[in-house]
Amino acid sequence: MQRRRFLTASAATAAATILPIARTRADAGAAAYAADIDFLLAEFEKQAGHFFELKKIDWPAVTKEFRESVKGVASDVSHLKLCQQLTARLKDGHAGIIQSKITLPDESAGRRWTGPRVHLLTAGDKVLIRTAFKDAEAAGLKSGQEVTAIDGIPAREWLAAKVAKMRDTEGYSTDHQALFSACHWGLADWEGTRIAFSIRDADGTEKTVFRTRNGGPNFAPFGPVFPPEALRNIGRQNYAPTKSGPGYIHLRDVPGDLEKQLDAILAELADAPGLILDLRANGGGGCDHAAVFGRFVPKGKFYDRYEGVAEKPYTGNMVVIIDAGVRSAGETVAGMFKETRRALTIGDSPTAGMSSSKTTVAVPSGLLTVRFSVFSNMARYNKGKGIEGLGIPPHQTIPYRAEDLIAGKDTLIAAAESLLQKGFPSDEVDYVPPDRGK
Repeated sequence: MQRRRFLTASAATAAATILPIARTRADAGAAAYAADIDFLLAEFEKQAGHFFELKKIDWPAVTKEFRESVKGVASDVSHLKLCQQLTARLKDGHAGIIQSKITLPDESAGRRWTGPRVHLLTAGDKVLIRTAFKDAEAAGLKSGQEVTAIDGIPAREWLAAKVAKMRDTEGYSTDHQALFSACHWGLADWEGTRIAFSIRDADGTEKTVFRTRNGGPNFAPFGPVFPPEALRNIGRQNYAPTKSGPGYIHLRDVPGDLEKQLDAILAELADAPGLILDLRANGGGGCDHAAVFGRFVPKGKFYDRYEGVAEKPYTGNMVVIIDAGVRSAGETVAGMFKETRRALTIGDSPTAGMSSSKTTVAVPSGLLTVRFSVFSNMARYNKGKGIEGLGIPPHQTIPYRAEDLIAGKDTLIAAAESLLQKGFPSDEVDYVPPDRGK
């Protein structure tokens, strides 16, 4: 016979006391979570609402979504994730949670987050392999091949789904920045996971190549596809003369001493018959922008608002190469050359469009602090619209060509060399090089 167990009077009293306390604490937590969401909704609209039309953000719909979603939040971790999602709705590449008292669970199981050693790019409706590194190349993946499907899904559809997933938790200031990121960071996953690329070669041959993500930070973009030979470097900047004659500089970042780095580089390239300034994948930073631009104006002379300040400046014709990987301070540098019509800018897309002044707010619960953009940098750019949410569009949009990549040629560097030889359209560049002693 099964014995029935009864609570003693004291135990029953304790249980009756604990249950209301637990409910009270849960109610207090739910109220705090809701208050945090309401606070962020109000602050984002008050301080960043002027971006909503530009970025096509339906804030009433966002408000409805998150006021409903917070009702289901029952833990600090879920609350942190919901706040991340709300911050991502700002479509702001600089926005994010910068301080948190909440620790997310470790999902790595000891694995690294890594890529398949492949970078992609889009050219019209096509997806091409931009770069295949080492063992990916050995497996049969080559620059210029068309990617028709990824994991059995048409390649553009796969990228669109990846963009949607990434934008759910991370901020991207423009659609082209998000797509660019999907072609690099979007390919990454936990080490040991597999990804399948369905490939069509130039001769029409089709195949599927499986890659196992196998370690290393190989999912970050790095700039030129095929840089000139014999590059030298100063800091993260690389430079060399090209075979056709013009000088070539790739600026990977914008450090505080960039003008000094440029002095050393231009000491070798100042007399080149044309200069290619490649900003692709420039991750930004911070510098004296006027001093940087002053390295490309004759000393003691003014061009637009900038004075030439270098002992050995570069004063010839220039082509500036950009892409959606150019961010923040890198966009300011690109914009200076375009807005002043000092150089011709080319690229397969505008820059990232994430260049802004930021602020931070702490939520009422004190659990986390959020940073987000409140004003666009360089408000005079883009006819008074600034950079944030737009980027710097090139004078000439030049998509990559599969045949160039297959031949080991960087489409944009080749285009820059050709433009320097032929000359620029007068309606795009005003600058006239001074007599350089020739």
